[in-house]
Amino acid sequence: MTAPSPDDARLLQDRALKDRHFASGRGPITGERLRQFSGLHYFPPDPALKVEVPVEPGSGETLEVQTTSGDVQTYVRYGQARFSLNGQQVQLALFARPGDEAPAQLFVPFRDATSGRLTYGAGRYLDVPLQRGPAGERVTLDFNRAYHPYCAYADGWSCPLPPPENTLPVAVLAGERLEPDRG
Repeated sequence: MTAPSPDDARLLQDRALKDRHFASGRGPITGERLRQFSGLHYFPPDPALKVEVPVEPGSGETLEVQTTSGDVQTYVRYGQARFSLNGQQVQLALFARPGDEAPAQLFVPFRDATSGRLTYGAGRYLDVPLQRGPAGERVTLDFNRAYHPYCAYADGWSCPLPPPENTLPVAVLAGERLEPDRG
């Protein structure tokens, strides 16, 4: 068996840390589910599902995003990323918090062809560092780090729903997934 790449090793370490956090009772899982918890479920790491792309400037408009609880959260349309995924051209809107003129990180809520089957139906999230350089701004969309919001694991949380424009027509078989029997 070959050793994992440094990126994969870091990813697997981060997944183990999250599993320990959830197992400690500090995450959203409680009661009988916590007593039976043996770790979250993930797709295997896939380096093809990590893409670095330039950020196309966004309109800067404020967007009110619905949440799973019916509340609204406010984001700013910071930019857009266009890229190829599974051989198909796609795009995702990139969001920042209002008032953060120079964000270090952007929020990318998305749905894809696995949503509601293999992954949480309301979508998954990416938190992506914003890289600035002489050639402009870039982000690395590492779908291996896609995660479910706490709403996927328990009631009582208010999680932003991805806007329709962030629905990918392809299956993203990376990141967190549902338990096989919950699909």
